[in-house]
Amino acid sequence: MNAEQVDIKTPEYVSLQFQSAGLGSRAAAFIVDQLILMIVNILIVIGLLLMLNASMMDFLLLDMPSYLVAGAILLIFVVRWGYFFAFEYFSGGSTIGKKMVGIRVIQENGHSITLLSSLIRNLLRIIDSLPINYLIGMLMIFFHPKHKRLGDLVAGTIVVHERRKKRKKKKQTKLEQEIYIRGLSKDQLQLGEWDISRVSQKDWELLRTYINRFMELSLDDRIMLTRKVAEIIGPKLGWDISEKGYRELENNLLVLYLILKEEWEFEI
Repeated sequence: MNAEQVDIKTPEYVSLQFQSAGLGSRAAAFIVDQLILMIVNILIVIGLLLMLNASMMDFLLLDMPSYLVAGAILLIFVVRWGYFFAFEYFSGGSTIGKKMVGIRVIQENGHSITLLSSLIRNLLRIIDSLPINYLIGMLMIFFHPKHKRLGDLVAGTIVVHERRKKRKKKKQTKLEQEIYIRGLSKDQLQLGEWDISRVSQKDWELLRTYINRFMELSLDDRIMLTRKVAEIIGPKLGWDISEKGYRELENNLLVLYLILKEEWEFEI
């Protein structure tokens, strides 16, 4: 099936449009991931054989301590399951295969995948893989209108194509020049998924309004507005406002804007 458009309305009543990933693109990503896992599994077995000074035939014939064979099999299972779980949660919904194909997992509400959702959808791979070669999962992806497998249905997730941002050659705005002059970047604030989730739609609108007016304000007005905005948003991120000067607060709010812009500003 071809990719189909999916309309999503977030809890903040923002309408988003995505292209759902069909069986072809998901199968291509899965094949890449399986090749990576195959290499890792082989390395695990080779490592076990080297430790025991045994041969591959010994392993295949289980001619070695049963607890070591069971441990190796358990380790392979944990690595196989943990690979999908860890990459999808910590890499914005994409495994290595998904990144190469250009797809990722998101929540049905358009937000990034949560820890619980990643845990559920990957545990249910066991059922989706039945009876052989992911037959149940492939059939569900093929016939479901949003190309979901069982894990997606239970976890409340959907696999979509990454939206390619249009690169336009344009002159830097005054704000972009100011950020460049100050040497600011997204790496200067370490925010996890939990921190970002505590920022509401109203907080984002407030921050964006502040940023849009940033270069137009007089110094006195900017100092006053900076502290007001920081006092509203800062405590949610663990900032101690009383110990920060206005310049540091300005920098923190500018960097926060750079980080949240990718989360909240969608191409519709």
